Amino acid sequence: MIQEAKDFYKSLFRIVGPMAIQNLIVAAVTSADVIMLGYVSQTAIAASSLAGQIQFIMVMVATGLSSGLVMLAAQYWGKKDIKSIQILHGTALRISAAFGLVFSLAAMIFPELLMLIFTDKPALIDEGARYLRAVSLSYICFSISQIFQAGFKSIERVKIVTIITTSALLLNICLNAVFIFGLFGIPKMGIVGVGMATTIARFLELVFCIIYSKYQKDVSFKIQNVFLFNKILNKDFFKFSLPALGNELVWGAAFAMYSVILGHMGEDIVAANSVVNVIRQLATIMCFGMAYGGAVVLGKTMGSGNMELADRNAKRLVRSTILAGLAGSILLLCCYPIMPLLADLTPTAAHYRNVLMFINAMSIFGASVNTVLICGVFRAGGDAKFGFIMDCISMWCVSVPLGLIVAFVLKLPPLWVYFILYLDEFEKMPVIIIHYLKKGWLKNITREID
Repeated sequence: MIQEAKDFYKSLFRIVGPMAIQNLIVAAVTSADVIMLGYVSQTAIAASSLAGQIQFIMVMVATGLSSGLVMLAAQYWGKKDIKSIQILHGTALRISAAFGLVFSLAAMIFPELLMLIFTDKPALIDEGARYLRAVSLSYICFSISQIFQAGFKSIERVKIVTIITTSALLLNICLNAVFIFGLFGIPKMGIVGVGMATTIARFLELVFCIIYSKYQKDVSFKIQNVFLFNKILNKDFFKFSLPALGNELVWGAAFAMYSVILGHMGEDIVAANSVVNVIRQLATIMCFGMAYGGAVVLGKTMGSGNMELADRNAKRLVRSTILAGLAGSILLLCCYPIMPLLADLTPTAAHYRNVLMFINAMSIFGASVNTVLICGVFRAGGDAKFGFIMDCISMWCVSVPLGLIVAFVLKLPPLWVYFILYLDEFEKMPVIIIHYLKKGWLKNITREID
């Protein structure tokens, strides 16, 4: 049993380690954006944060489709069925690319309309619209590269994903500095420079993915997979990925709605939230990496047919992820003294930022429990529908309506509104734990494909 545990943790951290580094670089880019834009203006910080909600929803779409691909492909990888993995990859590519194209066109043609969803402040709308036009083409690049990366992850090639994304994101940071501050003779572009840097980095990230796919020997991931069809696998992909996609969209749209509510309560609370989110991302790197990485390990085990081992490993994954979440909460609070160094905020925004630190520390612990169960354990066995239903109820039937009431009917102060919105993790936790203990998620979802 001791050797079994060692083998599990070795497999888990072989995947989670590179994913954690990747998430760290993503958080570093966000941090760099906030810090650099802090030298432009608080309005630029707030506008980029609100405009970024469009990209956030796009990320949720790509994450949902990627989760569906990993969910199925990891089990077929445990079964060593290469052809099925390729067909599933092509199906995911077709759908994700279509979504990416829609988002790119919307951000390019109707940026002001999109910004009106999140705020009614003219200064924020103007700045956000300029950013959206500059970043629009990155959405189609991102939607395709994410599916390639999900394919690589499903067959445990996580290191190359980390290398690709790290290279692209480090380039993003460098280009941010060049375009924002006008280095090397280039004109100062401010918030537009952030969008341009993101677009260039995402394009190169896609190029790197396509190049590696040509040299990857275990499974042939390539653009041509979009022409591969299998009626049974297509049906299974929609059956298992649509709930995951719906779950990510429901969750992402609810968080975007939180931003809508906060965006109508003033620039100070939006700017404060943007700064705190920088540290929150850093604090959740390990626990979220373990949750999503654990889905690959558990899925492979279930696909091989060893359900007893999968059950024991699920318990190990849950325990270790919750400990990582607790450590993340403590890390967030330890960063309290350095927060004033990240951005120059107004006194009101600075006060909001200080309180938001404690609210987020509480929220991170709750998120670690729910994420490892919904996105790690349940999805490994193809059970994405439960998470979708839970987030529909807890976020859209409770948190969002309650947030609208306390903000615009009761007109509570912004900090109370924020606190009430971020209680959503604890509203759904008891039901999620009960579902885990029933073990209905413990399933092999592969098929025999001719």
